[in-house]
Amino acid sequence: MKTIIEPFRIRSVEPIRMTTPTERARLLEEASYNPFLLRSDDVLLDLLTDSGTSAMSAAQWAGIQRGDESYAGSPSFYRFEAAVQEIFGFEQVIPTHQGRAAERILFSTLCGPGDIVPSNTHFDTTRANVEATGARALDLPSPQGLDPAVPHPFKGDMDADRLAEVLEEHAPDRIPLVMLTVTNNTGGGQPVSMANVRRVSELCAQHGVPFYIDACRFAENAYFIKLREEGYAERSIPEIVRELFSLADGCTMSAKKDGLANIGGFLASNDESLARKEKNLLILTEGFPTYGGLAGRDLEAIAVGLREVLEEDYLEYRLASVRYLGERIAAGGVPIMQPPGGHAVYIDAARLLPHVPPLELPGQTVVAELYLEGGIRAVEVGTVMFGTRDSETGEESPAAMELVRLALPRRVYTQSHVDYMVEAILNFHARRESVGGFRIVEQEPVLRHFTARFEPLYELAVSGTSGG
Repeated sequence: MKTIIEPFRIRSVEPIRMTTPTERARLLEEASYNPFLLRSDDVLLDLLTDSGTSAMSAAQWAGIQRGDESYAGSPSFYRFEAAVQEIFGFEQVIPTHQGRAAERILFSTLCGPGDIVPSNTHFDTTRANVEATGARALDLPSPQGLDPAVPHPFKGDMDADRLAEVLEEHAPDRIPLVMLTVTNNTGGGQPVSMANVRRVSELCAQHGVPFYIDACRFAENAYFIKLREEGYAERSIPEIVRELFSLADGCTMSAKKDGLANIGGFLASNDESLARKEKNLLILTEGFPTYGGLAGRDLEAIAVGLREVLEEDYLEYRLASVRYLGERIAAGGVPIMQPPGGHAVYIDAARLLPHVPPLELPGQTVVAELYLEGGIRAVEVGTVMFGTRDSETGEESPAAMELVRLALPRRVYTQSHVDYMVEAILNFHARRESVGGFRIVEQEPVLRHFTARFEPLYELAVSGTSGG
């Protein structure tokens, strides 16, 4: 069949509160034009993130019922540990309450002032946790990944030639580890090829530098490898995953993504000595090593979700939903990161609004207008999130790309929801020349996009659909 259907049935539903354009204009102003400050009850379709927003399966809910809440030695932990060991191949498994906790423990243990941590592209909390140690987070994206308009099968790759130069100059003394994010979230949800993973692994081994993978969307990346990389079409997803992680020394993961869970994560490796240090830090800030800040029921949900996410019927549906959204809005003239990624569609705000200068935050304009138009909550991945500010002069420098991420929660929205998204985005596209930019009126020094307050540099029109 040509039609790809959702490989599940819906047993429970949650009502969406419909809003009018007038209501949304007021709500957006009250939230200081920052989507993070909106109440979720006031959002029709929430594309802010795919993290922790998945709908859980009947098997996961059944697992929750048998969750054991013992403080130490819970059987729920051992089922969780067995799933991680089976899928990823690492012996040392440390549960954490989410991915950024795993990042903090890893970087706090390995990094210090003056160190450099190369990556294909660090996402926001990863970068913040690296830099909190005094180290520098260095992005080495592939050249293809810096041009949103040009399709390439693996735009998430690291620039291995630049990595080789950095390692030659600084390793091993100033490079405590190399990170590779799969898929590359900052770079448009684009996949990383097995060939690139192998090359990065070999370079790290040559210079005696540990190689870690940020595994939060590992299954989506593995499916892209199966579809696009020569020699993998007949391989199963679990086989591809095991090969991928056999090339690394360890990984961090937010199980709120491809763990199909609402909370949780882990840090894993084969280094028993390092794991001992990490567990001591875990006990200090997260909890005992057999729960790591999670309830037993959460460990059960993750153990089930990590296996469910490997099912090819699910992955085919998942990528098809994202591709459908991307192709439909691109056909209507909306510039996007090509090709569509695994978990999200990224609108190229710089090309969509060429009349809005980067320092007037075109991405924030798109985010505000999509909420006004259709009650859709998205997130800016551009100068607000990744721009730099001179600590002495206060002068701002724009990010390399001005993107807006439309992240689809897993197993949550139906085809008609996606068609509504398409309609709202194309409606805004038709009036895009009438909008202006934004400026920041209040911000924090770290991860400012979560709490910053904005004001428009133009008069926002009350337009859009009523959501019905």
